[in-house]
Amino acid sequence: MLCERNSKGTCDAKATNKGWLAKLNDYIYKTVSNEEERSLCDLEMRAFFGAEPYHNLLESPIKVEPSRSPFIKMRITVLHEGGSIEEIAEQAKFIELAGATFKVIAIDNYDPEGGAIMEYEDKRAVEREIGLRIRGKAEMRNPDSIFGVVRTGGRWRLGECAMGEAIWLKHNDKPRKYSTALSTRVARAVVNIAIPQTTGIKAIDPCCGIGTVLVEALSMGIDIVGREMNPLAAIGARENLAYFGYEAKVTLGDMKEIAEFYDAAIIDMPYNLCSVLGPEEKLEMLRSARNFARIAVIVTIESIDEIIEQAGFTITDRGTVNKGKFTRHVLVCRQSIRIC
Repeated sequence: MLCERNSKGTCDAKATNKGWLAKLNDYIYKTVSNEEERSLCDLEMRAFFGAEPYHNLLESPIKVEPSRSPFIKMRITVLHEGGSIEEIAEQAKFIELAGATFKVIAIDNYDPEGGAIMEYEDKRAVEREIGLRIRGKAEMRNPDSIFGVVRTGGRWRLGECAMGEAIWLKHNDKPRKYSTALSTRVARAVVNIAIPQTTGIKAIDPCCGIGTVLVEALSMGIDIVGREMNPLAAIGARENLAYFGYEAKVTLGDMKEIAEFYDAAIIDMPYNLCSVLGPEEKLEMLRSARNFARIAVIVTIESIDEIIEQAGFTITDRGTVNKGKFTRHVLVCRQSIRIC
């Protein structure tokens, strides 16, 4: 196994002995979420991969940048697999880093087919055994490349790690804030649930408030616009976007006046003291969304399933995120088929 340096200075692995490889370009993702976020994490993973993590690990041929998700800690590109550490260590001899630095980390997880979680000393022993075989210079603090080794399905996998960066945390520091706005972490997950594949997608946040969803979407290169009825909130959204160097159209007006059609809409239903809506107003809102969006991800603090169905959407998936006794419901809705 040879690794060539790319323009970013990281290691691009190229197969030289395919007989020893797992499915090349398969990926293993390690997720991290607390109990209050678990449902939202699982919903985001289903949107990305069509599957949920098992004991915080998920295998998929689909490549997702770890920094897109607030829940993906790392992605391992599988280079080798084997039935034992000794077999993996032998294969590690074929990793050539041409003088670059590296470190090996053993991924802490439970594999029902391979045994319980490794103890601390066992993990260090695994890391040493593999690290001694790699032709490069070990560096624990700031290596050029990180290799992860993990046991899944009773077999060991070795590959190069891409680590996630908490980009959304940087967006907490913005000039305009609302106490009832989505957190940047939740907003980022909701964007991913609505728009797992970004190419060629046009999206809208028709109740954009101060632009929390817009900022997260734009930071991922998504083509999105905002609309807001409250003039002060619209000004705040524009100010927040400018603060982070993003550009997006934020128009002032009622979402029921939207004439363009979008692939996806993200709707955080109004619920604060200034935006109390009755059932008829909610139905009117969502009926208008049915006219301008193929898919809508709706965030609500109350049960509105019946209203959503009356508006012409079918709920295809759902999750929750809790903060103390406060629960937000995240509903994935698609246009219902109209039968004439």
